[in-house]
Amino acid sequence: MELKGKVALITGSAQGIGKAIAILFAKRGADIVISDMNSENAQKVSKEIENIGRKCLVSITDVADFKAVEVMIKKTIDEFGRIDILVNNAGIVKDGLLLRMKEESWDQVLNVNLKGTFNCTKAAIRYMAKQKSGKVINIASIAGEMGNIGQANYSASKAGVIGFTKTVAREFASRSINVNAVAPGFIDTEMTRALPESITESLKSQIPIKRLGTPEDVAEAVFFLVSAASSYITGQVLNVNGGLYM
Repeated sequence: MELKGKVALITGSAQGIGKAIAILFAKRGADIVISDMNSENAQKVSKEIENIGRKCLVSITDVADFKAVEVMIKKTIDEFGRIDILVNNAGIVKDGLLLRMKEESWDQVLNVNLKGTFNCTKAAIRYMAKQKSGKVINIASIAGEMGNIGQANYSASKAGVIGFTKTVAREFASRSINVNAVAPGFIDTEMTRALPESITESLKSQIPIKRLGTPEDVAEAVFFLVSAASSYITGQVLNVNGGLYM
């Protein structure tokens, strides 16, 4: 129950990695704010968290809309009186080779993945600064560190998240706010399950640990970075990729 008394907001938490983080945090004692655009799945996750015995607030919010994000953060403060943890997990993909990539696809991915991280952090961190405590975790990606064919937009957005993380960590370290990033590799989610088996096997062969990661693998890494054990760690990128990128 290390997070007992803490309030954690996780964006994109109606499924996949975000859901795994929300469930783990609830099991460790935190009250949770589920932020997602999928109302049905968000409500399902909320019920799971309430069954664990924790309070849960659901916010159907487009993280690319700063005013909507401000409303979400205000509701969090009104409901719980504080915000201790922010996990910027919401993200989308619109893959395509550069010469075929539409400007719209570029803008959509950067707006959600990078601008959304900026919006949520800016809105939440002012309250953390007043508290003189807080943890911000930004979900980056292996693609932001080594690139990936067909993902110029996604890779750029996640590389931007890493640079953003380091700068905000420097700006708010004096307020006892830790800002770090977690960069997952290939994780077993709905997106990877849609790939042909031959591609999945090819991916596994490139990973030293010889398996895809699980959402829970990522969630445990995020938990470490919001726990007291990481109080002297800020501005870092924790890779969770089975050794694919070192």
